[in-house]
Amino acid sequence: MTAERLDQPRDLRRTLRPHYDPEAFGRLSERIARFLGTARFIVYMTVVVAIWVIWNAVAPAELAFDPYPFIFLTLMLSLQASYAAPLILLAQNRQADRDRVQYEQDREAADRNQAEIEYLTREIAALRMALNEVATRDYLRSELQHLLEELRERP
Repeated sequence: MTAERLDQPRDLRRTLRPHYDPEAFGRLSERIARFLGTARFIVYMTVVVAIWVIWNAVAPAELAFDPYPFIFLTLMLSLQASYAAPLILLAQNRQADRDRVQYEQDREAADRNQAEIEYLTREIAALRMALNEVATRDYLRSELQHLLEELRERP
């Protein structure tokens, strides 16, 4: 029995499973989900179903490929729905992940802004306190006026 070494990469093993890029597949699923949620898709789907039904109802028997109960149409719509639902869920999960990351970034930015606001508030309070201790022009003028009066009163 050989122990795997952590300081060396694993040997490449061939598998029968197909390899796919999850990120590329996710982007594709988002594009499909975005298309499935448009009026264009509804119009296309309505046109296809209408043509399908009209063709199979009006065409001669040898050209009709799905007679009246339209079993094949039902199968195709079920197949489309069975692929659309997981793709939409995958796109929603990816969007939820992006929203979660954005929420965290927004929360961190709000925390930083709050800290900056608190710092600036303390600085403003310190400046106000310092200004109360600074002699103003009016205060100096009144003090000089008092001194001048005292000097005039002295003999």
